[in-house]
Formats: sequence, C-alpha cells, structure tokens
Amino acid sequence: MDSSASNGNEKNKGLHVAMLPWLAMGHIYPYFEVAKILAEKGHYVTFINSPRNIDRMPKAPKRLEEWIKLVRIALPRVENLPEGAESTMDIPASKNGFLREAFDGLQEEVAELLKKCRPDWVLYDYTAAWVSPIAKSLNIRCAHYNITPAYNKVFFDPPKDKIKDYSLESICGPPTWLPFRTSIRIKPFEFMRAIEHTKDQQAKQKAYTSLHKAYSTCDLFLLRTSRELEGDWLDYLADNYKVPVVPVGLLPPSMQIRDAQQEDNNPDWLQIKAWLDSQNPSSVLYIGFGSELKLSQQDLTELAHGIHLSGLPFFWALKNLQEGVLQLPECFEETTKHRGLVWKTWAPQLKILAHEAIGGCMTHCGSGSVIEKLHFGHVLVTLPYLLDQVLFSRVLEDKKVAIEVPRNDHDGSFTRDSVANTLRFAILDQEGSTLRDNAKEMGKLFSSEHLHNNYIEQFIAALLKYRIPSTN
Repeated sequence: MDSSASNGNEKNKGLHVAMLPWLAMGHIYPYFEVAKILAEKGHYVTFINSPRNIDRMPKAPKRLEEWIKLVRIALPRVENLPEGAESTMDIPASKNGFLREAFDGLQEEVAELLKKCRPDWVLYDYTAAWVSPIAKSLNIRCAHYNITPAYNKVFFDPPKDKIKDYSLESICGPPTWLPFRTSIRIKPFEFMRAIEHTKDQQAKQKAYTSLHKAYSTCDLFLLRTSRELEGDWLDYLADNYKVPVVPVGLLPPSMQIRDAQQEDNNPDWLQIKAWLDSQNPSSVLYIGFGSELKLSQQDLTELAHGIHLSGLPFFWALKNLQEGVLQLPECFEETTKHRGLVWKTWAPQLKILAHEAIGGCMTHCGSGSVIEKLHFGHVLVTLPYLLDQVLFSRVLEDKKVAIEVPRNDHDGSFTRDSVANTLRFAILDQEGSTLRDNAKEMGKLFSSEHLHNNYIEQFIAALLKYRIPSTN
C-alpha cells in the first residue's frame, strides 16, 4: 500500500488510518469493523496486531483488500506468559498482566512503523496509552477508540474532587456526583471478584493510570455508542475530558450480514438452518457467551440444569467448552436432544440470530454481543461477569429490554432454578411480554442503517476536520 496516497492536503484525498487494538478478539473485531467501513469509503487502513491474532480475524471482502494492510508484529517474549499466547483467549484472566507486559513491549516497533508509513491518524485501545506520546512526537493525530459505552468511562474514572472516600460502598454505589440521576451500580462481590485477578497493587495502579491517560491525552475520543442510548453520559464525558467526543454509532452488523450471504452453502450453516426451520417461530432460546468467557464447572453445571428445567427449545453455542477440563452434566445432551442443540464448533451467530425461530437470547453482556442480539430485537437474559458487562446489563434492565439472572450477593453464585425461572419469564411468560415488546422497539434503533450511517459520516468528518494538514 502506498501510504503517501493519503498525505495530500486536498479535501477529497482519502485518509490513512493506523489501528492498534488490544490483544483480545472482542476488541479486534470492532476495530476491524471500523477498518472495513473506512475502506468502503475510500480510506486506507494499516491494521496492526500480533501474527496469530491477525490470522484469527475474518477475511476482509475482496473488494476491500487493497485498502486494508494487515501488519503483523511479533510479541516480545515475556516470562510467565505461555508460549504462543497472543490473546486473552489463550490465557486465564490471572495472566492478563503478562500479556499486557508483552503488548507494552511493542512500543519501539510501532513507533518505527508509524514513522515509516506516516498515517493521518492512529486509533489506539485503552491499554495503549503509550501510543499518544509516540504519535505526538511524529506529528500524527491520535484517537482513543473505546469499544464500550461512555458510562463505563464515567463510572470507573470519577473526578477526584467529587469522591469523598474510596470505601467499597462508595465505589459500588450509584455515581451521585453526576449532574443527572442514574440507578446504575455494581455490587460489592462483583468489584471484589474483578480485583482478585490483579493482586499486585502496583499493577492495579498502573492499569488505572494508563486508563485515564488513554482518555485524556488523545486528540479525539471515539466510542462505539450513540446519543440515543446514552446522550447524558456522552455530554458529561465531553465536559470532563475537554477533547472532542465522537460516537461512531453502534456499528450494526449489516455489512457482516451482507458478506455472510455469500456463504449460504456452508455445511455447518445448512445443518443449523435445517434444525431451526423445524422449530416454531420465536420459540428458541439462543445461548452465546462469546469466545473468551471461561465458565467455572459449577456455573456451567447450574446453567445447563437451568436450561433443562426451563423446558425451552434452545441453541447453545459452546465453542469455548474446555473438553477434558469442563464437562456438561452427564446425559444433558441426550435428554435435551429433542428440543435443543449444543454446537461445539464455530457458529454463524448473525445468521442464527436473524432466523425467525429465535425468541430471545442469553448473554454475558459483552458490548459486541449485546449489539448483535438487540440488532434483531431479541429480549435478553443476562449473566454478566466482567465489570463492563455488569454495567451494560444494568443499563439494559433499566431500559426494560433485559432481565438478569439473580445471584447470591455474597459470592455471586446462581442456581439452576433461578436460571430456569428467569428464562421462562423473559421468553415465554405473559408477564415478560413487556420486555419482549421493548426489545423489538430497541431493535429498530440498533438496526437502523440510516441512523448509524449518519454517525459514520460524522466520525469521518471529524477525522478530516482535526487531521494535521499536509505540508507536502
């Protein structure tokens, strides 16, 4: 790719945008969606990540290949990081700090790459605050692109002068310092569970410091969200950080759906479709927890029993079942085969969600997962684990499009009965019809191509407005 093609100063010249997402597929995918959108609009993208992660990515449509350059940079060897581990999906959460150390070790090579290709912009993730000083030293604009909604940043990076104490109650309570009211909160067990993964106090402080730097040292703050979802939070963020805050929209998966139509003859899809075709409309529960969530054996067992007890037809995408480590309850698949399908390899989620047989979804509430499921107007039963998932779950409950599986407030455990009762309420019971109706209405927002195309146009306009004019 000729990077000089984007260096002209004429208004109709295309941009050249470099991207560096965090080493997690849940981050890489939404960055790649933006890359494809930019390429569709005639802008060049240099997409940077580790070799194995780039090999895991879906292929760009052939019409876009010349516009997207994939750059593989090998991670440095880090003690205590398993050989070949290049993503959070390769390691337990307790080792994420070592992956972070390897990621930080890319600074020199990333600096050399940026110096050589001279993009107009570099988009970086929350773990790469070090990109900002590199970009500024090279006179390159930098934008922090965060894949989660604004309320995450507001909730977890409060103004120091507004916090009276850092007690557990204060941290977990609703942010009373906001100029608007909100019922969002996290529970003490959720906070304690999150920090257990980072036992080293210095590492915790480093993570917090870089988090703030990522937001506050950029030239542009981009978020995968919309004003319709959280206008008040976006306004507060803009006032607090004093940098232009630009929502890129929810990035509905319309492009992915269009590209997927070319794969209708995939044997796996044909088998899944035949099974879905045999089910009644709006009757099937889709269960999907992403590619990285690692359930404990206890949670997997209770979840499976709860699904069984619910009596609902179900499709369970269980690619990340660790065979030999985690096991479904004995005879689960045999006793539910008349009404359920456990799929242990990759599943074409978007095609499944679009099928008329799907009546609702169970989710961990990762941002990408929620957006895809609400794109089709499906009511959600949530079982969040990470703090950003917890907040998204509470927001969706507040908007009455989802219901969360009740947990024990002491240790976060849940029972098979609570799973079964929550599923039946959301998918089947008359009392849950309001949730289902509200989800359909929200689906119109999440799937509006016109609305989100406007966000994309505003996003690209901001990149053009704030880029540094060429001196060539």
